[in-house]
Amino acid sequence: MIPMPGPHSDHADDLASAGAKGGNVRRDGPAPSPAQTLSRGIRALEILAEAAVPLSIGELTAALGVHRSVAYRILRTLEDHSLVVRDDAGRVLPGSGLAVLARGVSRTLQSAALPELSLLANSLTMTAFVAIWDHQDCVTLVAVEPRQSGAALAQAPGTRHPLTRGAPGIAIQSAFTETQWNVMATGLPYRPEARAAREQGYAASHDEVIAGVSSLASPIRIPSGKPAALAVVYIRAAHDPAGIGQDLAASAARIEEQLR
Repeated sequence: MIPMPGPHSDHADDLASAGAKGGNVRRDGPAPSPAQTLSRGIRALEILAEAAVPLSIGELTAALGVHRSVAYRILRTLEDHSLVVRDDAGRVLPGSGLAVLARGVSRTLQSAALPELSLLANSLTMTAFVAIWDHQDCVTLVAVEPRQSGAALAQAPGTRHPLTRGAPGIAIQSAFTETQWNVMATGLPYRPEARAAREQGYAASHDEVIAGVSSLASPIRIPSGKPAALAVVYIRAAHDPAGIGQDLAASAARIEEQLR
């Protein structure tokens, strides 16, 4: 459980003003709706997942834009479900419960993709990953780094970037014709590179998401679902990008076969 600050803590005045003694928290004004409380809890998890280091209660409170007593209530609930934990300094970071939840996201796609990701990562000595389409972003679902990583780039699950930047987004668009894309009214333009990717089976990008980094990706067409992308990221390719692109297209086709 998240420990309550002691009487000499710099947080004591916050808790006292919140009427936290005995666990009865006094609220100023009307209680937040269940939907608002849920939204704040989800936002707290997003903030912690995006943070490079564990956050203090004060930092998380400021990022949420709520009273410290509200932040404590949210964190107690999240901690009860192992979604957050505290380190020895009392800072908050994501908990193991998130890993359990993550395993259930696109479970079939993850299972089908992992062997191919391992094969690509180790044969190409590059980080290989699957990106899924989430609203107007690409989000890394699962990634595998090569056993002999050297200078291989990391691609953490949960990393997101706009669908309009980078090879994964181009690859996802290439699963559709321009007419099909426009009919869906996504609000995003159909990139000319997606037309080329439809013909060659893979997309390429450089400097679009991270300066100096290149990416290659092929679409994964998922029955009754949005397409995803199988991708690699690298700074300097050891092979011809066209050859890597063909490897990606072949791996994507094998993943699609597993999903049928």
